[in-house]
Amino acid sequence: MSSWLSRLPRARALVLCALPLLALLLVAGLAPLPFTVAQPGTTSDVLGEHRGEPVITISGAPVRRTDGRLLMTTILATGPDADVDLGDVVDGWFRTDRAVLPRGSVYPPGQSEAEIEKRNLGQMEQSQNSAVTAALGYLGRSPQQVKVDLRLADVGGPSAGLFFALGIVDKIRGDGSGGDLTGGRTIAGTGTVAADGTVGAVGGVSLKTQAARRDGATVFLVPKAECAQAEAELPAGMRLVPVTALKDAVASLTALEQGKAVPSC
Repeated sequence: MSSWLSRLPRARALVLCALPLLALLLVAGLAPLPFTVAQPGTTSDVLGEHRGEPVITISGAPVRRTDGRLLMTTILATGPDADVDLGDVVDGWFRTDRAVLPRGSVYPPGQSEAEIEKRNLGQMEQSQNSAVTAALGYLGRSPQQVKVDLRLADVGGPSAGLFFALGIVDKIRGDGSGGDLTGGRTIAGTGTVAADGTVGAVGGVSLKTQAARRDGATVFLVPKAECAQAEAELPAGMRLVPVTALKDAVASLTALEQGKAVPSC
């Protein structure tokens, strides 16, 4: 074999030797890889409507007419069964509006797409229950007297909890002085919320800030533990406000509406 190659012109010999390597690279480039590619997703105004119905409906307490918007934010990721190849991964690494993540960090290994969807919807339902408990607790209202219905069940996961709670507070109390928590602005953000009002991290915040800015927000509430990630690809004109609890978020929005000092990342 080597003597046969030695009799060929050098350029032709190099081409023949390179063909197996090129074939291997081509196969690697087309083979599915264990990654998920995420991008900025949709936003939803918790003070508005979803599919023609109010996102938040309250009975058993006076409800204010609100101005401004409170946008919960999402990311859009390739599914657990989607084929992601080398080209997708390389493209994602070089784009600020994409994130390449290990598939196992996004989707539980060994679960079907239907099982994952069921899990996500369960997390959203639990998030809504925690948001109602946290908001009514903050307001000093009894859940036996005040009933809250939340309609945004087709958005999975727990990351809208903080904004559900803020929407309830805004509809019942506002800023406490007759005004809105939003001050008429478009406020966006993310974060889980526990029944005691504690705000938790969620992931994907650098993509969510981009979705928020795209949809008109100028202020983004972010779990304090994720400030650095949020700052990494922060869109121009977006102000970050770190929060650790529901009461912090309400206090910061009230201060912002009144022109007072507000924490920053």
